Amino acid sequence: MDVSNLLKKFERFISYILMIIIAVVIILATVDVGYLMVKDVFAPPVLILKVDNLLELFGMLLLVLIGLELMETIYSFHKDRIISAQIILIVALVAMARKIIILDQSKLSSLTFSDMGILMLSLAGAYFLLNSRQKSNSNPSHRKSEFPKETKSI
Repeated sequence: MDVSNLLKKFERFISYILMIIIAVVIILATVDVGYLMVKDVFAPPVLILKVDNLLELFGMLLLVLIGLELMETIYSFHKDRIISAQIILIVALVAMARKIIILDQSKLSSLTFSDMGILMLSLAGAYFLLNSRQKSNSNPSHRKSEFPKETKSI
């Protein structure tokens, strides 16, 4: 048996296992979000959520989204054997947004917030550049022809 075929089978096996594990984690996290929401909504005062409870719910929702994006990354690698930079940047942006949402602002310095802002701008800029480059490559009107058009001389 060829070593490269063996490695491909091993990668496929591991990616299947990872997708199953992430799917289970996403299901459990979704159940946890539902439980937290029901618990917080029906706790006195009924139908009124405190800011801390909302931040916890939003943090959990974003965690589920991060899990879904990670599963998409693994699926993309499994299917095409390519890790998409766009998906990685989206996961990083969502993870940073989650971190910013659930942070306790009273315990951190303003320098920490400026650092996070710079990181978010850098990630967003990288995503924008990657996305605009992909759009210009896929749009035929923006592509240069490989061969110059011949002109007829009279």
